[in-house]
Amino acid sequence: MAAAAPSVFLLMVNGQVESAQFPEYDDLYCKYCFVYGQDWAPTAGLEEGISQITSKSQDARRALVWNFPIDVTFKSTNPYGWPQIVLSVYGPDVFGNDVVRGYGAVHVPLSPGRHKKTIPMFVPESTSKLQKFTSDPCPLPGLRHSPLQRGDQGHEEAGL
Repeated sequence: MAAAAPSVFLLMVNGQVESAQFPEYDDLYCKYCFVYGQDWAPTAGLEEGISQITSKSQDARRALVWNFPIDVTFKSTNPYGWPQIVLSVYGPDVFGNDVVRGYGAVHVPLSPGRHKKTIPMFVPESTSKLQKFTSDPCPLPGLRHSPLQRGDQGHEEAGL
């Protein structure tokens, strides 16, 4: 008698990266990706993406509005390693180079339905006067491109 194949369940994520508050910056774009455990696999949609560049809105909020759609489906045999969405926000420095302006992550909600999440964004801080002068907020070269950066500071936020 053949062993029964493990049953799977599906997790569908539909939504958007709505907006962000970065009072000191303008002309920013957002990258997203999902991180998840080894028993998870994407079955449909895109698990990473990059938004358009946006400027601050003209209303009192001065929000950076992307309304960037997300649509991905995952399958798994167990909930361990439940997916998280990781956001990285980039913008130009004084020399026109793209640098990270903030990053954050949140777990995909466990229950079905409509959810609105606010993600605290961690902001890298220069470690030397030279880095502050050159507007390079990344003390380590690998930090600039990693979606799972870690930081101590940060008061900005992005909304899903």
